[in-house]
Amino acid sequence: MSQGHQIYNQHALYYLTFQIVKWVDIFTRVEYKEIVVNSFEYCRKNKGLELYAYMIMTNHIHLIARSHESHKLSDTIRDFKKFTANQLLERIRLPNESRSDWMLKRFEFAAKEHARTSEFQVWTHENHAVELFSKEFTQQKLDYIHQNPVRSGIVDAPEDYVYSCARNYAGLKGRIEIDLL
Repeated sequence: MSQGHQIYNQHALYYLTFQIVKWVDIFTRVEYKEIVVNSFEYCRKNKGLELYAYMIMTNHIHLIARSHESHKLSDTIRDFKKFTANQLLERIRLPNESRSDWMLKRFEFAAKEHARTSEFQVWTHENHAVELFSKEFTQQKLDYIHQNPVRSGIVDAPEDYVYSCARNYAGLKGRIEIDLL
């Protein structure tokens, strides 16, 4: 893991990026995005996650988060990734997934590249953690998160993208509850 992107202060506010190995576009299906949002909700209620922003793209997730003092952010992230990886793999193996063989082969290949991984690896080990040290820097990252689906041509306005916190910040009902900055 890069020394520059580790979580040193377990209770600070961080901008994080979780990516799927080999940039596999897994989140093109709603059912896979729902696994992520349901896990975010669980982590907020049970693991001390304070989620201030999120956005799910086709092969990565951005978020702004921190952990309550009784929890370590890195532990919550580890548990989140492990749980969602298992849920995603279970869903991929269902007969209605046309890309099942292809995705499983990519995840198996990625696992073989890392000795610490089991049979399949869904998420990269990196979290690209960047501590947010000022209001201006935090706002820059929040704007980046909101504009990501617009820049990608998925929607015309940030609040139109369902799997983003932009709806919450626009005063609309978001897909999940978040902690507003």
